[in-house]
This record gives sequence, C-alpha cells and structure tokens, in this order.
Amino acid sequence: MSPLTLGALLIVLSEMFLVGSGMIIRQVSNDLPIEVIVLMRNLLSLVWLMPWILRQGTKEIPTRRVHLHFLRALIGVTAMSCLFYSWAHLPLGQAAMLKQTAPFFLPLIALWWLKEPISTRVKVAILVGFTGVAFILQPDDGVLHIAVLVGLVGAMLGALAKVTIRSMRGSESPNKIVFYFAFFGSLLAAIPASMNWVMPTLTQFIWLFGLAATSTMAQLLLTRAYGMAPAGQLGPFTYASVIFATLMGWLIWNETVNIFTLLGIMIVCFAALIMLRGQAKPE
Repeated sequence: MSPLTLGALLIVLSEMFLVGSGMIIRQVSNDLPIEVIVLMRNLLSLVWLMPWILRQGTKEIPTRRVHLHFLRALIGVTAMSCLFYSWAHLPLGQAAMLKQTAPFFLPLIALWWLKEPISTRVKVAILVGFTGVAFILQPDDGVLHIAVLVGLVGAMLGALAKVTIRSMRGSESPNKIVFYFAFFGSLLAAIPASMNWVMPTLTQFIWLFGLAATSTMAQLLLTRAYGMAPAGQLGPFTYASVIFATLMGWLIWNETVNIFTLLGIMIVCFAALIMLRGQAKPE
C-alpha cells in the first residue's frame, strides 16, 4: 500500500472520530461553556496518553522543537475553540462542512511555509471551493450566523496547525506531537476556562472522557497521516465526514440543511475532486 493510500485511509478514520467528538460536544454544550469543554478535552487526553507516557518513560518525551510544539498548541487550541463553538451552535453537517474548508487553506499555507508547489488545477479547485463556501455562508433570514464565521476561522487555523505537524514530521513521533499538544493545550486552555468555570457533573465527566478519547484517537491518526504525504494531497479525503455528520444530525437531532448549504457542500466536494486530480499529477 502506497504512503498516500495509507495516509488517506488514516485521514478518513480520523474524520469519523472527529464527527463523534462533534456529537459529544453537541450533547454537553448546553450546560458547559466551550472554554471548559476545551480544557477538559486536553486534560483528559493526557489521561488517555498516560499508558504511553509510562511505557516510554523519559526517553521519548524530550524534544529540541519545543517552540514548534508550543506554536502548534497555541494555534490548535484557538482552532479547537472555534470549531467546538460551531459544533455546538450549527447543524452537525454544516459544522462538519465548515471544518472541511481547511484543505483549501492547506496548499496556500504549505506553499508559504514548506515551499510545496501548487498546480494550476489545484489553484482552480481552491477558487471553486471558496465559491462553495460563499454559498454555505448564505444567511436564511438576512443575518449571517456568527457561528459560521467562527467555524471558518477555526478551519483556517486548523489548516495552519496541520502544516505545523508536517514541518515536524522528520524528528517528532505522532505520539510525541499529540502529547505536547495536550500538555501545552491544557496550560493555554486553563486561562479562559478559569474565567468562565463550571464544574462538570459525573455524567458530564463521562461524556468529556469520551470526547478526549475520540479526539485523541483522531489526532493520533491525523498526525500519522500527515507524516506520510504532503499536507495538500490528503485534504480532499476528509469529506466523507460531511456525509456522516449530516446523517447523524438528521437521525439524532432531526436537522436539515437549506438549499444554499446543500449547493455549497456539492460545490466544495466537486472542488475537492478537482484538487485531488491536480495533486495526483502536479505540474
């Protein structure tokens, strides 16, 4: 199996876990502030990583790239807060679609940071993709939902975080990257959480523990995938999660998407197919 194929499979699995995370966020966000959810997600992720930490001891944890780990955590926690907000306040399928606009930011950021070239076909795909985003942004009642804009910002920052992962692939293992994200992420998330603190109940702790498990698994798979192929090539494989999220939103919360959002999703998915072909045969 080629690295690209294996990376694509890992991306799809990662996105399935992330949709599961979104469903848990929807479940607990009515009673807990987003800041508290973000903090507990990172703290409890360290609990899930504890067996690895104990098994590896101190030999795996030291790093010479602590500045990149901190930058990754700062960007990632900000992106996480934005995306958690959109999961909590938008239909599940629409929130998933906004998250999946990240691949259209990825080639631009990878070009700037990693000097990865962009083919003409991919440039066209980016233009078409953001046209689809414009349809997704169409308001129903003349007012643009703030959660849509927040989710879009989160997608852009998420793309930047993914390119940060790729820049560390040569020296840092996936587990180390995830560990430092959870560690620095907990420290950073504690600041806003302390300003809006609500103590979770036992039931909420169980949900949050599940959120940490699904998020950590998704991040491990994502980190391993982005170490196998260029960041821009793997982006289009994330769109299976939109179908899953839309289906779950309909089955569990009786959610529907309007015609503008549906058309936007179709355009963005079409742009992803253009991008995939363009990356398969770069100029």
